[in-house]
Amino acid sequence: MLFWKILLTEFIAEMGDKTQLMLIAMTSRFKLRDILIGTAAAVLVLNGLAVLVGSLVSSLIPLWLIRMLAAVAFLCFAWSSLGGEKEEEEQVKEKHSGLAVLSVFLTFFAAELGDKTQLTAITFAMSEGKANAVTVWLACSVGLFAADVLGMAVGSVLKRKLPEGFLSWLAFVIFAVFGMVTLHEGCVLLAEGGSLPWIVTACAAVLFAGLCLIKVFWKKKQS
Repeated sequence: MLFWKILLTEFIAEMGDKTQLMLIAMTSRFKLRDILIGTAAAVLVLNGLAVLVGSLVSSLIPLWLIRMLAAVAFLCFAWSSLGGEKEEEEQVKEKHSGLAVLSVFLTFFAAELGDKTQLTAITFAMSEGKANAVTVWLACSVGLFAADVLGMAVGSVLKRKLPEGFLSWLAFVIFAVFGMVTLHEGCVLLAEGGSLPWIVTACAAVLFAGLCLIKVFWKKKQS
């Protein structure tokens, strides 16, 4: 009973979360197998940290730094999504499967670390005690992974049904928005409020948009 209660709680907490949408976008860049492996590994490690040393990790690594790292990862994926689906498919074919899995693992890990689903796992681990640590770990992992599989399934269907190139632009928008939102969250935590986080985020958004426009025009000129 405890297992299913934790599983459903974690599943509901993840529904509509940024990482679920992020995985939809990832289906335009990586093979489904690599996303599954990378996500599963990240989920197991994240929930293991939450159950075993979640509170220690939170005290050693500032949350603002975690948010900044996640923002950089999101913006890097947004940048690479501008290449178009044909180019991305060629890159995926040439890219070693292990590197793709590692990319998915690191991005998912940075995005989910300190998120509400991990905090949910920490809360259950604290309330249920060491005797139920394994149950909490497995239930949280299965619930989180099940919700994210839905995201991957949606992305896989969209890739087959939508016009060519649409999913790449969708991936760009999703990653860019999440990147800027996460950057703003990190700035708020670092500056402790005020107008500075908005100014920094706005400047970063303008700079990133300018770089993306240059890349798009450069690619059109080459083609």
